[in-house]
Amino acid sequence: MQKEINSHLPLWSVVAPILTCLLYAGISFNFGSWYLFFLASSLIVCILAAVHLAEVIALSVGEPLGTLVLALAITTIEVALIVSLMLTGGKETAVLARDTIFASEMIIINGIVGGCLLIGGLKFKEQSYGLEGVSAALTVLTAISVLTLILPNYTTSIIGPEFNTNQLFFVAIISLLLYGSFLLMQTVKHRDYFLPENADAQEEIHETPPTLKVSIVSSVLLLISLVAVVISAKALSPSIETGIDSIGAPKSTVGIIIAMVVLLPEGISALNAARKNRLQSSLNLALGSALASIGLTIPAVAFVSIYFDMPLYLGIDIKSTVLFVLSLFVLSLSLRTGKTTMIQGVVLLVIFSVYLFTTIIP
Repeated sequence: MQKEINSHLPLWSVVAPILTCLLYAGISFNFGSWYLFFLASSLIVCILAAVHLAEVIALSVGEPLGTLVLALAITTIEVALIVSLMLTGGKETAVLARDTIFASEMIIINGIVGGCLLIGGLKFKEQSYGLEGVSAALTVLTAISVLTLILPNYTTSIIGPEFNTNQLFFVAIISLLLYGSFLLMQTVKHRDYFLPENADAQEEIHETPPTLKVSIVSSVLLLISLVAVVISAKALSPSIETGIDSIGAPKSTVGIIIAMVVLLPEGISALNAARKNRLQSSLNLALGSALASIGLTIPAVAFVSIYFDMPLYLGIDIKSTVLFVLSLFVLSLSLRTGKTTMIQGVVLLVIFSVYLFTTIIP
């Protein structure tokens, strides 16, 4: 038993999240910049621990539930972070949810998916995946994205990038409906659409699944790791913001950096799967994360906005709309045949670089 625990839960993966939480607790003592350096270093190790713990859980529950675990866990923590900032920041956070969601979508669609396609294409020349599941995910993602981030700019009840109360409530409900329908398809009705073509062969070479005890411990540690990642990123954001101000970059750059930190566990897991020729798992994780990020966050912030009578701006500007529509269009073209090569990854990563560049230099 001890050997089995050690193989799935090495000591560093247990210590990292606990140490990060302890370092975060000591930040109020103002030890100086060296302390922030240790916190940042611990944060990186904690992210790697979250990736490892998520892979242990994935071994326990199998596909596609395995890739769903990390996506839902991180999205839940992300939603909690946004809601807490909205409640403490008041009207000044009216664009917080929009900026965070948009940054997350662009990072996932172009950065993570693009990186997976490029790595897989360079190593294996061509990779395959289940077209039915990916097509369903893209359909739902496109619908939710346009209805929540673009449509607010064109409604007339209120002039500006926002819905009125009735519209906001309606959009929140249909976002939950669309995301819930996708989850039902992914986990129950058409689970086979999200399994790799060689799933049986892969199961034979997988390591021994962890015991129930190890799975429970891993789940608890994963939750602690994700909480540590988010609160540490939040604590480090003032220092990041100071650095951003010193180079004259826009405030939205801070949101991109924090979103990258929060999404790093998912990104590493997706890239590792692509490197092992498991593109289906990569796409399950990436597209599932994109759907969870927008499908759960929009209803949460909408209900908070309605209940506390807080302004909520969801509509993205013209430049962002062009890049977002281009990203969804190129992604749909890239994933329309069931096979990918490196060129699709290159194009998506180029769009991602344009997004980053035009954010810093608008």
